[in-house]
Amino acid sequence: MSQKNETIPLILALIITLALLGGGYWWFTKSGGIQGLISGNNNGNVDPAINPPENSNNSTDTPTNEFTPPDNVPAGTTIRIEGSTSMVQINQALKNSFEQQFGNTRVITLAGGTEKGIEAVQSGSVDLAAISRALTPQEQGTGLAAVTVAQDAIAIVAGITNPLRGSLTQQQVVQIFQGQITDWSAVGRRTSGTIQVINRPSVSGTRQAFQELVLNKGNFGNSANFTTLDRDATTPLFRALGENGIGYATYTQAANQSTVQVIPIDGLTPQAGNYPYRRNLAYVYQQPASPEVQAFLGFVNSQSGKEAIASVK
Repeated sequence: MSQKNETIPLILALIITLALLGGGYWWFTKSGGIQGLISGNNNGNVDPAINPPENSNNSTDTPTNEFTPPDNVPAGTTIRIEGSTSMVQINQALKNSFEQQFGNTRVITLAGGTEKGIEAVQSGSVDLAAISRALTPQEQGTGLAAVTVAQDAIAIVAGITNPLRGSLTQQQVVQIFQGQITDWSAVGRRTSGTIQVINRPSVSGTRQAFQELVLNKGNFGNSANFTTLDRDATTPLFRALGENGIGYATYTQAANQSTVQVIPIDGLTPQAGNYPYRRNLAYVYQQPASPEVQAFLGFVNSQSGKEAIASVK
């Protein structure tokens, strides 16, 4: 009787063992054998959420400013830059520092405006576009990528002989540039006079940034007191201001001008951290970045490059 009692547990243990072995074999074969054990995934496939395969197209191509600063740049290297007038001083400062650090190299800078710069990069006639607005989704879709270089403020400017003293509100600025306010007396100036709005051409990146930041993507006015410049250049704009003109420019171009006054907005000057009209300045390149672009953007990201940018006031 005792032998029978001992046999039953042995039989049960054998059945359980066989079941475990069978289940393990099924899991082992389904998981892809040893390769499945290594990858930890079913059917021997790699789970892209855990460990993307090498041929996975999982890249978002998000532009970064993490280009490696170069130790040296081959003699004869030429970098061509076209674009925003807002980046003229930054371009020049970087050009001087780059050429000084790397002998027998050349940086050619032009300032035909943001749109011209982007078109030139797309056509391959330049290496980099200096831009003063964000890339559009359509532009990004063509393989363009942007690297932020600096942050800048858009200054509202008037001629130094303009009797206006004090600040404008954001709402007043909108109303002026949309043609709803046309006389200086309506914004607190003691003497009346027709406000002459000096506007930049539609190809200007600064104009496009102004339209987005200041006008909340609204349209400019088109009444008789508006004058649109033929080309995107800051010096002609300053000259056209006179006693009754108003316009806008990147702050670094207006800060030290003896013929121009920068108008505070809601009591804030462009130096203030909470000044409302701020935008990014960037370099744009066609992906993948060429060796010349990699070298220059690496330099921009180096200590020498940062010091060159910081020297622009």
